[in-house]
Amino acid sequence: MSIKRLGVGPRMSDIVIHGNTVYLAGQVGAPGESVTSQTKAILATIDDLLAKAGSDKTKILQAIIWLSDMSTFQEMNAVWDAWVPQGNTPARATGEAKLAAPDYKVEIIITAAI
Repeated sequence: MSIKRLGVGPRMSDIVIHGNTVYLAGQVGAPGESVTSQTKAILATIDDLLAKAGSDKTKILQAIIWLSDMSTFQEMNAVWDAWVPQGNTPARATGEAKLAAPDYKVEIIITAAI
């Protein structure tokens, strides 16, 4: 099977497609914004990246969500729940982690089908 990479940079690619599976790099929002704003921005970016890969949010297989502070879990979920297509919800895990910079509050990693 071939591997196709989109948005290739020196450290990572935005999208990697292997067979019928799409892997997205971890997505973050604007540093310093609220969890709500960062989550909305991340999900909009995910929509765009999945479209570039020939997929969409109804085909998400797995989502891994990192929060810098689990006390914001409900705030992030309010945005997620409004975005995720009911009946097509992915396997998902959410955890707390120290992210790349203190101003990042949410990071989402997606694996999807084409």
